[in-house]
Amino acid sequence: MSKDKKSKKFNSFDGIVFSTDNNFVFQTEEVTAETTPANNQQNLRVQLDKKQRAGKAVTLITNFMGTEEDLIALGKMLKTKCGVGGSVKDGEILIQGDFRKKVIELLQKEGYKVKQIGG
Repeated sequence: MSKDKKSKKFNSFDGIVFSTDNNFVFQTEEVTAETTPANNQQNLRVQLDKKQRAGKAVTLITNFMGTEEDLIALGKMLKTKCGVGGSVKDGEILIQGDFRKKVIELLQKEGYKVKQIGG
């Protein structure tokens, strides 16, 4: 059994093992589904990044608020429109190459508020 499975097993009881109260009802925290705000309420940041990428330039889109599925869909749309590869991880979208102007135009057409960070 891995460490993650073991910790989930213990965390699922939240410390309650036994109750002597006959009327006790175990209440779990309800997980509220995170929703994605409307496009015009998003304040996205677009910048060129070369750090820790062996000198290769990538266009980095940050500050997205919403579900992981919506972030992946936005990343896929941007990669397709730019015709390049990239990735979506840690709440950021990476587009290979310097496509800042094109990405900003595409995001503004979709209704996002966009700011370019850096030169």
